[in-house]
Amino acid sequence: MTVEGATGEGTNRRGGASLDAAEVARFEAMAARWWDPDGPLAPLHAMNPARLDWALARLAGAFGRDRRGPRPLAGLGLLDVGCGGGLLSEPLARLGAAVTGIDPTPGAIAAARAHAAQGGLSIDYRETTAEALAGEVFDAVLAMEVVEHVEGRDAFLATLAGLVRPGGLVLVSTLNRTWRSYAVAILGAERLLRWLPAGTHDWRRFPTPEELEAALRGAGLRPVDRTGLVFDPLRWEWRPSETDLAVNYAVAAVRE
Repeated sequence: MTVEGATGEGTNRRGGASLDAAEVARFEAMAARWWDPDGPLAPLHAMNPARLDWALARLAGAFGRDRRGPRPLAGLGLLDVGCGGGLLSEPLARLGAAVTGIDPTPGAIAAARAHAAQGGLSIDYRETTAEALAGEVFDAVLAMEVVEHVEGRDAFLATLAGLVRPGGLVLVSTLNRTWRSYAVAILGAERLLRWLPAGTHDWRRFPTPEELEAALRGAGLRPVDRTGLVFDPLRWEWRPSETDLAVNYAVAAVRE
């Protein structure tokens, strides 16, 4: 029930990528509060430790790293697509990765650059799209809470596949299209609790795990992990689940 960056329909000068102007404008309006843990992106702040832990486990396993070491991702080049204000890019950089974060929202990139500078982090933030990076190659590409905002999902995933080296990883997290996700993400998070602005999500764009994995295979990627991310309201934290993928979930795939 969270959101990171935004892409969709229409053409944009930043690399000819498909962008939905309304989506970009919506996230631009929230840009100044990306790093406010009590602001409109509070659910994303709460989810970040769980999705970072999942991503680290997948990356460490794929590249033979000790995830308990001080800089387990040192030497790896990672692309964070739809990075927003950098909530995931920053901890990945602290873990040693060379991180490139991209987002089409000017305010989000400005917020990301300012926050990274405050923390003394060197992250390559760019106001651009995945399509505009054609020709560049990374060890892993992450698209967290992005695909549910994309129109033309198969083409988008094919673009991501083209940005990762053979044997590298594509990590995707999103929301499942179930009645439970509608109740939690739309009715609960947006309309009742107002954790997110109304209209942030379009339930019809949520891919089921089967749909997402089929699209990944069609892009030349082999799914190797499927994990649910479940919110515990009593502890106010997220935890991984091997069986509950009804709302939020993540998939890791290897470039063949």
